[in-house]
Amino acid sequence: MLEPVELSLSEMGDLAEIIPGPEPELQVTVHPIPRFGEPPRPRIIPVCEPTLTGNELKYVTECIETNWISSIGRFVQEFEAAFAAACGVRYGVACANGTVALHLALATLGLGPGDEVIIPTFTMIATANAVTYLGARPVLVDSELETWNMDINQVEDKITPRTRAIVPVHTYGHPVDMDALNEIAERHNLWVIEDAAEAHGARYKGRPVGSLGHAAAFSFYGNKIITTGEGGMITTDDEEIARLAWNLRDHAFSEERHFWHKFIGFNYRMTNLQAAVGLAQTEQLERFVEARRANAARYTERLSKIPGITTPPEAEWATNVYWMYGILVDEKEFGMTRDELRQALARRGIETRTFFIPMHCQPVYFHQYKGERYPRAELLCKRGMYLPSASSLTESDIDYVVGAIEEAHREGR
Repeated sequence: MLEPVELSLSEMGDLAEIIPGPEPELQVTVHPIPRFGEPPRPRIIPVCEPTLTGNELKYVTECIETNWISSIGRFVQEFEAAFAAACGVRYGVACANGTVALHLALATLGLGPGDEVIIPTFTMIATANAVTYLGARPVLVDSELETWNMDINQVEDKITPRTRAIVPVHTYGHPVDMDALNEIAERHNLWVIEDAAEAHGARYKGRPVGSLGHAAAFSFYGNKIITTGEGGMITTDDEEIARLAWNLRDHAFSEERHFWHKFIGFNYRMTNLQAAVGLAQTEQLERFVEARRANAARYTERLSKIPGITTPPEAEWATNVYWMYGILVDEKEFGMTRDELRQALARRGIETRTFFIPMHCQPVYFHQYKGERYPRAELLCKRGMYLPSASSLTESDIDYVVGAIEEAHREGR
């Protein structure tokens, strides 16, 4: 039987200090936030929720009425084309979820045992797992505090004769400095696969995320900027990567004859039902991005005045889409720890989440990277938390959240 990798906090030494405490218990509260003309009512403000206000029902109904509910149907190809166009590339390959989209993109490169792929340690574990699934080894770099993304200045020192690819993660919707990264990759003949799971609609120097490497992988999970419930997409301008990805996602059926296979393929298809939702969501992407940026501006304008709160970065060359509006909490300046602030907000009906736990701190990877330290990623993990970030947030929602943080600061002093 499969056994979990156990790791006690005592084994981690001082790294244990960055591991978040238990999740706070949310309390349903009554506060004056009118929604859709309703009077004040008991509710919570979730970290994120989908916004399904376009053609989703119309398109899904068509799937049901025409009986095209599996992976064949017009919406799969239309969604692929529409999302690829939104990313400024020629090809989109719809997949079952974002993790398999990244796995599939890396698989088209022929990666395998003995190969190395450079990733940030500060990321969702799916980034590392997609590399590990292929038998390759994730090689970690630290974060930079200016963008919360991978520290590109560390990348070249991590390149060895076994390095095959780099996976930059556009963390929480802020793009990586891709020109600098691509220059390193070109010099060393490495593939660049963007992990854009959190960055739909983000731009780097005016160019869309998803068009900045050899390929990119997106997620359409329910909490993403656009969603298909579960789903993912590879975007690329490389015809060979697209051709291989389309083939491998469907068991690698050969064009020569049916049930004839020359590769070990996967069942990574997206259904027509999911794609119908995805197409409707893509039609609204610009509006969602505008809403999130407006919400972020309102948060930042007020939170930047509170001692001990660091608001999200946005480099001058970046268009951050704020998939999650994250803050850093300095205990000494704010008056309480990050976890204590989360408890205070939960008592007021406000849901929050802690930042990612770095890969070198994960039980399943800890012993592989034992002794490696990444202080900036550790700081982000220790101090970071998401505030409610949905595209549908109202100004009243934001004002209530900020007011609760201000109140917690006064209590903590």
